[in-house]
Amino acid sequence: MKRRTALKVIGQGGALLPLLLLGPSQLAWGAKLLAVRVWPAEDYTRITLESDQPLKLSHQLLSHPDRLVVDVEGLELTPTIKELVAKVKTDDPYISQVRVGQFQTKVVRLVFDLKESIQPQLFTLDPVGDYQNRALFDLYPMVSNDPLMKLVRNSAKKSAALEAEDPIGAIARKETGKDAKTSEPKSGSDKTTKRLLTIAIDPGHGGEDPGAIGKKGSREKDVVLSISKILRAKIEQEPDMRAYLTRDGDYFVPLHIRVNKARRIQADLFVSVHADAFVQPHAKGASVFALSQQGATSTTARWIANKENNADLIGGLNIKSQDKQVAQLLLDMSTTAQIKDSLKVGNSVLREIGGFAKLHKNHVEQASFAVLKAPDVPSILIETAFISNPEEEARLADSNYQEQVAIAILRGIKNYFAQNPPVAKSRQI
Repeated sequence: MKRRTALKVIGQGGALLPLLLLGPSQLAWGAKLLAVRVWPAEDYTRITLESDQPLKLSHQLLSHPDRLVVDVEGLELTPTIKELVAKVKTDDPYISQVRVGQFQTKVVRLVFDLKESIQPQLFTLDPVGDYQNRALFDLYPMVSNDPLMKLVRNSAKKSAALEAEDPIGAIARKETGKDAKTSEPKSGSDKTTKRLLTIAIDPGHGGEDPGAIGKKGSREKDVVLSISKILRAKIEQEPDMRAYLTRDGDYFVPLHIRVNKARRIQADLFVSVHADAFVQPHAKGASVFALSQQGATSTTARWIANKENNADLIGGLNIKSQDKQVAQLLLDMSTTAQIKDSLKVGNSVLREIGGFAKLHKNHVEQASFAVLKAPDVPSILIETAFISNPEEEARLADSNYQEQVAIAILRGIKNYFAQNPPVAKSRQI
């Protein structure tokens, strides 16, 4: 009979918790764990285990108190897996702490002590890009966060201020349950009614998906989040506009969820912000893209669209989830009218960016970007510069340049809506 040694499992803060562990001679098997990562967010918290071989997962939810127990087969209890304990921070929305230990022969057990009841999704991903095999645990709240309710709460004071300026329009909206058109003259009067314009800002990539990486190590996901936050702040300074970020931190949002969020908040415009790379390091200049249903307008546009559409593979989409059918249905619904409006706003933004930055092309290009396929929301994708170009990488890291980009985008948006007032909404938000 092999001798077993009673050891302790490590909990958060270095606390020792009892669990039966195997002797050192029994740990020379299984997959090698390469990295552990934790991505906390209001939408969900993701835990990633990356290994050189596929891992088999099983889990159970326990209550009183709430816990998620995950058993990982074929994994050694190594210092790398123990790093998970310290990577769960106190401000994580869903996890209070995690404990790890060798539960059985060839089985490592992870116990996540939870702050509330959750709906977990556990799945594995095959090697892709720079990643090897990944096992992912996504911890979703029992009741999903509603982007519309969050937007309404955050913009309540601004909405009230507009109604105070336009009491007739406010009464009409309450009576009909609809918003009147922005700056649309009322019959027999020079008075106008107003509503808040809603801009969905989509910082590309995030979490597991760093996007393009520059020669000096700049990551696209960080640069575009910074630009997007600046743009949000500037939009919020406008009395008749409000902004919503599809992600406001470093976490991954699947492409179709980004589109769904824009539709849920009844956005008047969807702006996806990127800073891509190209195979040639001398490629430079900003670009603006709209959707195409008839093929890409250039080889570069096709290459960039294919690269952006692979974000779900890099970021880690659970293709077995029920969202798959919803996503496919949504992506088949895009309309000619949406594309026409997208080209208009795209040209307006491109002109403003061209006032201070070099353009890759002096017209809006088109390709089949998955993230631009909302059927009822004008949608553009902005490549603010090529992060693969050393000169442009340095520019993207400059806060002054980031602000210039945000100002130009806002000017382009305002110019577009001045010429193309948005239609009434189906309900007051």
